[in-house]
Amino acid sequence: QYQRGKKHGEGTYTWQDGSQYTGEWHENRIHGRGKYTWNDGREYEGEWQDNNMDGYGVYSWQDGRKYEGQYKKDKKHGKGVYSYYRSGDVYEGEWTEDKANGYGVYTHFNGSRYEG
Repeated sequence: QYQRGKKHGEGTYTWQDGSQYTGEWHENRIHGRGKYTWNDGREYEGEWQDNNMDGYGVYSWQDGRKYEGQYKKDKKHGKGVYSYYRSGDVYEGEWTEDKANGYGVYTHFNGSRYEG
């Protein structure tokens, strides 16, 4: 959908490198709910604001890692769960600018855990 010559509403855009976004647009900017798939197989599905992951979403990598939680300006920020595929470890807790920060629980693949 377009409004006054700008992407506005719902639609799909594919870049030359093969990356693709399907979802909501506001005046040529990714804004609202949608799914972005990078050409290397990474995916983010969730909320966007002004071309940034912002709000609740799920980000997954080709190797099986996954983050589900809050974002702010393209960074993990707020509460979320990060699953480490290769090790089987999981961190559930608070994040600040892409770093685990604040209260959280880190559970190792063998069942041992750290809480604090």
